[in-house]
Amino acid sequence: MIGTRRRRASGYRSGAGRPAALAAIVLLALIASGAAIRYHRGGIPQYVRPIVPPGPAGRPPVTPTAGPLRRSTANPRYFADRSGRAVLLTGAHTWSNFEDNGFGDPPPAFDYEAYLDFLVANNLNFFRLWRWEAARWAPWVHTDDYYFTPMPYRRTGPGLALDGKPKFNLDSLDPAYFARMRSRVAQAGQRGIYVSGMLFNAWSIDNTHSKLDGDPRRTSGGDDTHELRMPRVTTYQDAYVRRVVDAVNDLDNVMYEVSNESYPPSRNWQYHVIDLVHEYERTKPAQHPVGMSQYQWPGKNADLMSGPADWIAPWEELPEYPYRDNPRVSDGTKVVIVDTDHLWGIGGDRVWAWKTFMRGNQPSFMDGYDGASEGGGAPIPWDLRLASWKDVVNDVLGRTPREKGWEPNAPQWVSLRANMGYILDYSRRVNLDEMRPAAALSSTGYCLAHADAASAEYLIYAPDATKPVDVDLSAFGGALAVEWFDPETAKTVHAEPIGGGATRRFTPPFHRDAVLYLHGTATPSTRPRTARSGS
Repeated sequence: MIGTRRRRASGYRSGAGRPAALAAIVLLALIASGAAIRYHRGGIPQYVRPIVPPGPAGRPPVTPTAGPLRRSTANPRYFADRSGRAVLLTGAHTWSNFEDNGFGDPPPAFDYEAYLDFLVANNLNFFRLWRWEAARWAPWVHTDDYYFTPMPYRRTGPGLALDGKPKFNLDSLDPAYFARMRSRVAQAGQRGIYVSGMLFNAWSIDNTHSKLDGDPRRTSGGDDTHELRMPRVTTYQDAYVRRVVDAVNDLDNVMYEVSNESYPPSRNWQYHVIDLVHEYERTKPAQHPVGMSQYQWPGKNADLMSGPADWIAPWEELPEYPYRDNPRVSDGTKVVIVDTDHLWGIGGDRVWAWKTFMRGNQPSFMDGYDGASEGGGAPIPWDLRLASWKDVVNDVLGRTPREKGWEPNAPQWVSLRANMGYILDYSRRVNLDEMRPAAALSSTGYCLAHADAASAEYLIYAPDATKPVDVDLSAFGGALAVEWFDPETAKTVHAEPIGGGATRRFTPPFHRDAVLYLHGTATPSTRPRTARSGS
């Protein structure tokens, strides 16, 4: 009996414990599942659009562009609009502004309207419209699950390309691609923004076309397609370029850029593309500027300066071509757009932007924007989709810190964008047709000026506002209005007018950096007398 009772008791305890144990297991599974879901969500980056600080009061409303742009005859450092007035170009471009790119097929759609709103809010009037030649993968992404769309050719095969889809048909251009290009350029023009359409991109060369080998030397990069080695390739490229011109020629805000950072052997190929656009547009109603960007190292800026391009985007090539800390003075040989993409990749600040402007160049910012375009080169944050199991273990155990990646609202970038807008404000206030770089007139070394007996304008940048600023005003004898501008706060301070005719000293009312604007028109009593005929 005793043994029976024990067996029954034991059996009773076991039966009663099963539901409790099962409930515990389910509870633990739910907790683990919830933790896993939270961990997964926390491991996927959340992208945020940049904030826009308030600008100076009194900005005029945005008006459509007034191109086509031409080299200014009065001041060839700049382009001129259809009225003949010199135009400064400055803006922020990002890698997804034409072709959507990102994880998954299709990749997330880029909000182009929001991007245009962002440019207008920052008072920017220029950007590069990015082209990607490869439909899948990018140098910065360690996964094949990264896509770009749309592409200029239809995918009709026969056969499969390297990305597993039907091969592109180079004899069948896709109208949807060119319709998007036209639409995006036109939309920007209505917002007062000039657009440089990128025709090719050496960071994204495609080799998935049908019946055509773009890598005959087996360099694994397809660099030969950006040379004149293969006449058949060049023929297809020429047809594509003409189709781009057909799509946008009648738009007054378009410009062209041959390629983003092709290799040095591409020089003659780039010259060929520039000549092709110039020649083809001569048969069209409008003609637009064509630009050439820096090579990938070790290219020479002299090839850009001496080539047929209307504008150039050089790189830092010391000692002859400094553009980072002490920018080279533009002599008007070319319109020079100095792009942070070619100096740092991601870099620059407001000090750089003002220095660049004061040397007769035009600042352009490679902007990570919302950080979503990881394939384009934005610093990549921790992303569970890219992590190995070892990375996950180390992350869970707290052994390695998570990379923050691109921070669109970091003060450096917010201030840089805002100050490019302030620079555009001043370029419209001064008589840009007459302003010339005049480093010797200011103790800071950063000055644009025009002065004669009748009128004068001096625009000076002081990188260090704790030091006095000396300005040589000997070319103008009249009184000059004195205006200070704070690039940090957008605050303007007016001081008492000052007389010209000599070197004057000014004390900035700010403590970081400062802009000084002096301007005046001589009254009859201060103008030099001219001898009358026969006297």
